[in-house]
Amino acid sequence: MIRHIVFFTVPHEGNLDSVRQGLGLLTRIPHAERLEIAINRKSDPASKEVDVVVYGEFADDTALAAYKAHELYAESIRRVKPLRDIRLAADYDPQTALQSPDS
Repeated sequence: MIRHIVFFTVPHEGNLDSVRQGLGLLTRIPHAERLEIAINRKSDPASKEVDVVVYGEFADDTALAAYKAHELYAESIRRVKPLRDIRLAADYDPQTALQSPDS
């Protein structure tokens, strides 16, 4: 499994809903086992920069590549890129992650 996490900053608060809706197109792509788009609650007082989060789970690298090659992915980028500032992405295999002792 591959976990895919992307953080976005949106410099103008008035664009938050448009960014969320543009990223919402990604939920219609069939290659993810799980995909969530959320507005950051900004409950961590030391870090309030991130505005929108994309969280996805993919069976493997092939599924993630197919997701990124989908036409709705390109459409989402077209809609969101002009409205966002920073985009930070990370992909990792949870089987190689350090975990709590009970897991």
